[in-house]
Amino acid sequence: MDKKGNKGYLDMELLRFTTAGSVDDGKSTLIGRLLYDSKAIFEDQMEAIERTSKKKGEETVNLALLTDGLRAEREQGITIDVAYRYFATPKRKFIIADTPGHVQYTRNMVTGASTANVALILVDARNGVIEQTLRHSFIASLLQIPHIIVCINKMDLVDYSEEKYENIRQQFMTFAPKLDINDIRFIPISALAGDNVVNKSENMGWYNGATLMYTLENMYIGSDQNHIDGRFPVQYVVRPQSTEFHDYRGYAGKIEGGIFNVGDEVTVLPSAISTKIKTIDFYTESLKNAAKPQSVTLTLENDIDISRGDMIVKKDNGPRISQEIDLMICWFNEKPLLSKGKYAIKHTSRDARCMIKNIVYKVNVNTLNKDYEDKTVAMNDIAKISIKTTVPLFYDPYRKNRNTGSIIIIDEGTNETVAAGMII
Repeated sequence: MDKKGNKGYLDMELLRFTTAGSVDDGKSTLIGRLLYDSKAIFEDQMEAIERTSKKKGEETVNLALLTDGLRAEREQGITIDVAYRYFATPKRKFIIADTPGHVQYTRNMVTGASTANVALILVDARNGVIEQTLRHSFIASLLQIPHIIVCINKMDLVDYSEEKYENIRQQFMTFAPKLDINDIRFIPISALAGDNVVNKSENMGWYNGATLMYTLENMYIGSDQNHIDGRFPVQYVVRPQSTEFHDYRGYAGKIEGGIFNVGDEVTVLPSAISTKIKTIDFYTESLKNAAKPQSVTLTLENDIDISRGDMIVKKDNGPRISQEIDLMICWFNEKPLLSKGKYAIKHTSRDARCMIKNIVYKVNVNTLNKDYEDKTVAMNDIAKISIKTTVPLFYDPYRKNRNTGSIIIIDEGTNETVAAGMII
């Protein structure tokens, strides 16, 4: 805080959001407009995209070039990789993940959206809700993104029609009950012209809601984190072995759920031994408490055999412990999933191996139907599987805690990450 009580940059709340939509729905243009109208573009960046726009013979500055960084993307006018952009307004810091619209890049969308607070689903006002709208909304729901903003874009091409906007809103709401998302909002915009992006539109007097930027700046995200269930996966045991800290034994890691206080009774897993928190250390400071997502070092009142992969939890509020686990996965690799195959897994700070016990069903992400017959899980497919791990995992269902409820699956031969999994 400064002398006037204003928040400094480091103290500002961070909101992560992802964009999704069909090809040419205007995702990259929308992000460019957000950055441009909120004065978050450097002068040399602006000059570069002005030059590129002129070379391509475009009449106006193509703001989409701000995020379409790969040469192949610029040539095709599509987004292939996940492009991240960082910017801040006086109220909040933002990280944007601009993700691809093509069905063959589903894995990129899953990667970009996995940590988001908000998903912006773009819908072309001329085309309305299409299969890809359904697909992106389903993935947002699968990843438990708490808030969806449906941006009905290109309103300038339908004469800013309220009727068109209302029809699309009703189309979306017919399948919204199938989604596991409580907060869905609708904003009519024109990313190209700037209507309702940062500045209020003069062309849509019938719309009484907030602009996109106002919504992103003021949306309450405090309850998005799990502040109840204390979860501290141990990443590293700190033993300085110096004269000053001769007997120091600390456990370093990132808090993945809840709040820990000095004096709290905690249980260490897998040993199930209980003790109390002696100190919470953060660099040279000693804290009275710490919360998700802080990285700290805990010291405990009793000497307990603890190593990387163990978990410190609040007493009488532990996670589930099992070797038999059901997952929803998105398959990333060109080689299909092997039924009864063996893979390495990473879960919080714990490394293990697993066997694929059963492929239960695949999801048709365009219709949301479950296919129990076709058990071939190829790249970009989403499926429900069951696995058996070599050691017990300490986990929460993904809907309860996105950090302790997620797993990555690794091919032991190539060391490639082949899937991301959400524990059911």
